[in-house]
Amino acid sequence: MSAAISSLVSYGSDSDPENDSESNKSTEKEDQTHPDATAHLQPLESGHTMSLALLNAAPEVPVKEAVMTGSYLDPSLKEVAFNPTFETMFSPEFGPTNPFNNQQMAAARNMLSGYAEPAHLNDFMFEQQRRTFSTFGYALDPSVDSNQISSSSFIGAVDEAEKNKGLTVFDSGHKKPDKRKKIKGGDAEEIDNFLGPWAKYVDEKSVAKPTEEEKKELDEITAKRQKRGKIQDEAPGEEKTILHIKDMYDYQGRSYLHIPQDVGVSLRSSDAPDKCYLPKKQLHVWSGHTKGVSGIRLFPKSGHLLLSCSMDCKIKLWEVYKERRCIRTFIGHSKAVRDICFNNTGSQFLSAAYDRYLKLWDSETGKCISHFTNRKVPYCVKFNPDEDKQNLFVAGMSDKKIVQWDVRTGEVVQEYDRHLGAVNTITFVDENRRFVSTSDDKSLRVWEWDIPVDFKYIAEPSMHSMPAVTLSPNSKWLACQSMDNQILIFGAQNRFRLNKKKIFKGHMVAGYACQVDFSPDMSYVVSGDADGKLNIWDWKTTKLYHRIKAHDKVCISALWHPHETSKVITCGWDGQIKLWD
Repeated sequence: MSAAISSLVSYGSDSDPENDSESNKSTEKEDQTHPDATAHLQPLESGHTMSLALLNAAPEVPVKEAVMTGSYLDPSLKEVAFNPTFETMFSPEFGPTNPFNNQQMAAARNMLSGYAEPAHLNDFMFEQQRRTFSTFGYALDPSVDSNQISSSSFIGAVDEAEKNKGLTVFDSGHKKPDKRKKIKGGDAEEIDNFLGPWAKYVDEKSVAKPTEEEKKELDEITAKRQKRGKIQDEAPGEEKTILHIKDMYDYQGRSYLHIPQDVGVSLRSSDAPDKCYLPKKQLHVWSGHTKGVSGIRLFPKSGHLLLSCSMDCKIKLWEVYKERRCIRTFIGHSKAVRDICFNNTGSQFLSAAYDRYLKLWDSETGKCISHFTNRKVPYCVKFNPDEDKQNLFVAGMSDKKIVQWDVRTGEVVQEYDRHLGAVNTITFVDENRRFVSTSDDKSLRVWEWDIPVDFKYIAEPSMHSMPAVTLSPNSKWLACQSMDNQILIFGAQNRFRLNKKKIFKGHMVAGYACQVDFSPDMSYVVSGDADGKLNIWDWKTTKLYHRIKAHDKVCISALWHPHETSKVITCGWDGQIKLWD
């Protein structure tokens, strides 16, 4: 409340003039010292009396917000009719501003114009109301309390909101109209019978139909595709064996696996000829396969037996010395056999075929011990040469993987999956701690045993695929048959560098995996070619020394006997295996 106090002071005209002069003098002095203090007490010029100004003893004191914005900001209000400044919004409700306030103590600004509070509306609610408005024409007013929804709580088509009782598109089960019902015919179930917009212009008589011969051919193609799809369900072929000699055991009870001592040559693993010579004439022909021979392997250490696999789905075991008979035939694959491999003792061997099966055989009895498959075609197979790992073997598959199996459990124990193409060869190096693989991706990779990441990758733009690789007798070199009609030599120790001084040329092998081999004394390199010829190079000079017409078709493999000075065994796609001396 404000209170006004009024007072009127009159001075008499009969007063003492001396006293008046003294008082006037004192007043003048006071006026000179404090002119503002007595300004309201100055007499009026018109008379001897004056009226004092009205004073407000309790004036209205404006608050800070009213001074700054021109209006009072009530903190209890939920809506503000003007745009207050940032400082106004965060000024104290009562009392003066804190003089010691600094920027750190003030409210944080989260945008250029100040501070914006987060809106408590999630994305789903917003999208729900947006779709409801676009579909029905109404939406819920966001400023209305959700607990007090009425007909006035909606904006837009309020009548429609009352009709639908405020349901949203999610609550009402509203769906977009099925466009298929617009098809001529009216019913969406007839969509399967809809022939397209041009159906009415097509004459059934003019439509091309396959003839009976074409229909028959199409049925055959369809049947083949269906059969190919069911190949995974096929069971492995029935295994059986045929013994071609009269007695499996000699008078001492020894089988044909026993190393003979009366052949005139020492067949111990440590004995190799000091000097090798060029073979010049044909000594013997083993014939028994009805189709091309795809690979040959000598019995480990001694080499007195020869194992061959063929495209006629059979595997045969032959004598190398004496009568050179066919000892046993192993039958069990339904398609061509691609690769074979003995274990260290020769008592068992593995076979890999295009029927997607790998089979483990007993060399002596001919019994199939077990079979393995991962539904892919195996291109090569190798036992681990370590004596304590004879239960493990690896196979290069058509699906770019190298798969490692355990013979005892029949399960896959490791997969080496880094190649970009079908794996063609696997060769163990560095005392069997590592192995080298080549692939259709034109690369050479080196792996640590049981570690599925290659630690060495060799690939250059000039390189070609190398489908046949052989380790030298001294374990220092890898001879790789390259598809550009060359034999490349890589170091088999440490860095696996290409030896550019050792490149063997002069034969044609493009498109064929012709196996390469060394003479036991490292004097010569031998290889077949696509013309059926046996090629022999000098290791030191890389000069092509000798060429023999060995087979009528592709000479796919050539092996130099490890204990003979000049005996080479070749096989070809003409179905024959030949011994040269």
